[in-house]
Amino acid sequence: MEGARWAFRCGAWSPSRSEWLLAARCIQPEERERIGQFVFAKDAKAAIAGRLLIRKLVCVKMGLPWNGFRLDRSPRGKPYLAHASSDSGSAPLSFNISHQGDFAVLAAERGRQVGVDVMKTVRPGSSSVQDFFRIMKRQFTEFEWRTITSSQSDWDQLHLFYRHWALKESFIKAIGSGLGFDLQRVEFHISPNQMQEGRVFCQTKMHLDQEEEEDWTFQECLLDEHHHVAVALGKPDGSVPSDAGNPAEATSLGFTVLSFSELMKEATPLSDEDPAHWESFRRKQEAPLRQSEG
Repeated sequence: MEGARWAFRCGAWSPSRSEWLLAARCIQPEERERIGQFVFAKDAKAAIAGRLLIRKLVCVKMGLPWNGFRLDRSPRGKPYLAHASSDSGSAPLSFNISHQGDFAVLAAERGRQVGVDVMKTVRPGSSSVQDFFRIMKRQFTEFEWRTITSSQSDWDQLHLFYRHWALKESFIKAIGSGLGFDLQRVEFHISPNQMQEGRVFCQTKMHLDQEEEEDWTFQECLLDEHHHVAVALGKPDGSVPSDAGNPAEATSLGFTVLSFSELMKEATPLSDEDPAHWESFRRKQEAPLRQSEG
């Protein structure tokens, strides 16, 4: 299989001046300017990591030089490769990125729709867990709520909540429906109820409009004890063999956590160095003070 599962721990990244300026030079100028407008450093780091992950993917999996292609955005803001040409003869490479909590992640697959979502289990900042659940209840089915609230502790219930949320988001991102999709149309039957770090699970099933969907595969793993990742994979388009029915295949699809040097291994600057980008970044507050992380 010629997919990719990469993660970068942007939350723990405290870039030096040289690292930040190099990263800024290695993304397209309009993306660099957009990232510079973020209020908080945490968001800027996550966004730049996402762009670097995509460029690394195109270089590694499609064989294009770092400075030999352009990334555009769809009307919904989803990045895509403009004018892909040197990958002829291969199944189309679909990719998706997500960033939340301490990680930016990328999932890519040939010949099938792909969506990825990462969620960090955190306690609600300004309400009790039960009040938070009452606000969010409309996004889940009764069956899903029974699963979420089946655990005894608030923390375990939150973990199940964010796991279900990541699954729903991964599917929405894979089909590209955006905010208009009714999340109650999809119902997840998770398995197993508790996961272990270092393993990938693909037994969870999705019901769409109350019918089980056999064509979709969901791969789930924990990046650490707090971060859950879900990857939604659509039916293979026929250009690649299907491994959806082989759970053992998922053992090779765990996320590789990249260091900054690994992330930048193929990078080539796209523009000149501008010290103002570092000055702007170093003045940003890291993150808003609002959530307790248990």
